[in-house]
Amino acid sequence: MSVPLYQAKAELFRTLGHPVRIRVLELLQDGPKPVRDLLAVIEVEPSNLSQQLAVLRRAGMVTSYRDGPLVMYSLSTPDVADLLAAGRRILGTVLTDRDALLDELRTATATATATADGPPARPGR
Repeated sequence: MSVPLYQAKAELFRTLGHPVRIRVLELLQDGPKPVRDLLAVIEVEPSNLSQQLAVLRRAGMVTSYRDGPLVMYSLSTPDVADLLAAGRRILGTVLTDRDALLDELRTATATATATADGPPARPGR
């Protein structure tokens, strides 16, 4: 029995739900990298990185191969890089919209406060 598409998509996005996994995918956009290079940049325990790489491998987002003594990782498809780029665009839009909304809220609050307080009282009257 096959899994519904929406469920498969949810599983894909759950796979992306860890900062180390996202960082690994970002680093692999530039091409294959050995585990030691990933460790040097990400600065997590080797066992933690190994676990996160295994999750990405099981999900089919990365592939691994041996190059002599090195274990190399690469993105399984350029679509993974496209997905990360879409995430950056979405975040840029969402965060921009939040900033605009926050500015609007601050302006409305300042205007409402000034109106509620009325004009400043003049001394001596």
